[in-house]
Amino acid sequence: MYTIVLLAEVINVDVQLKKGLLELCVLVSLKKEESYGYKIITDISPYVDISESTLYPILKRLEATGALTTRSKEYNGRLRKYYMITEAGKRKIKESIADLDELRRIYDYIYREGR
Repeated sequence: MYTIVLLAEVINVDVQLKKGLLELCVLVSLKKEESYGYKIITDISPYVDISESTLYPILKRLEATGALTTRSKEYNGRLRKYYMITEAGKRKIKESIADLDELRRIYDYIYREGR
């Protein structure tokens, strides 16, 4: 029974880590300039598999936390939503990179000592 609980905790950490990394990828893709959904997918898809059904909830969550703002602009007769990173989003990138540095040291230890 303990193993099942532990496994559930590991899976939950894995899901949370992936969710956080996807959010970070989206923020980094917007660091240089504003963009829209399809372009964000195109920009990050060489590095991570992401679909529209995954991206849009992330964008909504990041907007709700103040990491992004949006504006609408007409394009080919349709309104297109553009996403822009905020100062809070830029801070989130810096904080996440510090966390990733720590995680890299942990992985290095596990890899080196676990062999």
